[in-house]
Amino acid sequence: MKLTAGQLQRFDREGYLFFPDHFRPEEIKVLIDEVPSLYAQRRPENVREKGSDAVRTNFAAHLYSYPFARLARHPRMVEPVSQVFGEPVYMHQFKINGKMAFDGDVWQWHQDYGTWKNDDDMPEARAMNVAIFLDEVNEFNGPLMFIPGSHKLGVIDAEHDTSTTSYPLWTISHDTISKLVARGGIVAPKGSAGSMILFHSCLVHASSSNLSPWNRISVYLSLCAVSNHIRRFKRPEYIAHRDFTPIECLPDDCLLRDYPVALPWRNGTPPEALRAELAA
Repeated sequence: MKLTAGQLQRFDREGYLFFPDHFRPEEIKVLIDEVPSLYAQRRPENVREKGSDAVRTNFAAHLYSYPFARLARHPRMVEPVSQVFGEPVYMHQFKINGKMAFDGDVWQWHQDYGTWKNDDDMPEARAMNVAIFLDEVNEFNGPLMFIPGSHKLGVIDAEHDTSTTSYPLWTISHDTISKLVARGGIVAPKGSAGSMILFHSCLVHASSSNLSPWNRISVYLSLCAVSNHIRRFKRPEYIAHRDFTPIECLPDDCLLRDYPVALPWRNGTPPEALRAELAA
């Protein structure tokens, strides 16, 4: 899949691209059917909400789940990112975020590159997020919110919030967010399961809690230019990957056909993936 000149210009201007119904229902069914068994596992890769057993984030499923290992190599999301960066990409982070009905908590306003720079020593903002809806996203179940154009400002001052929710973030102050919104507004792409968003790693974004009776589960794949790989291994490997091998895409029908893929963590998280180091 290749982006058009118009799409590349819009991405540069606004910091994101939205692709409604990018994956077919039968493709998404393969993925969503796998999620309950992943969330049920008592693995360190499952981060749960504060005061609840609901899963907030599942990390690194592409290393121990066949459907998600195939998704991680899908050309419909890998090829456009490689096109933007002009070089091969590797998987920096792989998450299945569970904004579960009634229990899904907030994600504060932040930039992903702020965390990748501060925690992982990623040299430049040459990494990008791909979000794939596994459920319908509507105005009630905590849609992802963006401030268009905010990526143009580079890295914005942030503070490390380790207490508000169960997952620490480098968050941006309310005063700064107010100024950014006055400048660029807020958008919240919504659509059916199978829709996809590409968004810049400096784009300021957040999501509210989910008080609705509808789950909002999405996959987030963070793809980084190989030459821009992280230099610090401060976080466990299941959060920030240390394998900088370029992704080799499978054929476009890889979610519906049983292509062989490696599952190195199928029998459990390796002990070395749980350790953090100060330097590469």
